[in-house]
Amino acid sequence: MAELKIVINEPKTGKSYQKALAANPLAGMKIKQKVSGDMVEMPGYEFEITGGSDDSGFPMRQDIDGPLKKKALLTGGTGLKTGTRLHKRNGLRKRKTVAGNTITDKTAQVNLKVLKAGSDSLDKLFGKEEAPKEEKEKAPKEEKKEEPKKEEPKDNVPKEDTDKKEVN
Repeated sequence: MAELKIVINEPKTGKSYQKALAANPLAGMKIKQKVSGDMVEMPGYEFEITGGSDDSGFPMRQDIDGPLKKKALLTGGTGLKTGTRLHKRNGLRKRKTVAGNTITDKTAQVNLKVLKAGSDSLDKLFGKEEAPKEEKEKAPKEEKKEEPKKEEPKDNVPKEDTDKKEVN
């Protein structure tokens, strides 16, 4: 069984976080369903499934029911690139392969949106939280040890001549 990657989006901050799960606890669920954070090892959170893709890279579409891939006749939306000549003329459609709206073992990635936040922030859970400014100032600063600079003779006399003393 392949691992499942989940991409968690926090709409308040606009940040996204990735996590890999060994098992697929979301198998059988559909797009737009609510998911408890306990299922994806994040207690206290509540998520909504917004999409995903299968192991071949085909995107999941909400309007295609079931777990299988289908060749759908699309006018726009998920799975169809916009801004092409196809969209410059009204009424044109294109047949594209897309995955259904149900998560299976063949699903490689699932996109989740945070509906209810838990007690810990996502930054803290994913280890990306920076220390507050006050703590940064109080933290001991590491001093760089610099090697003492060697002083060169001021005049153009070679170093060997300055070290020798004349003995009579």
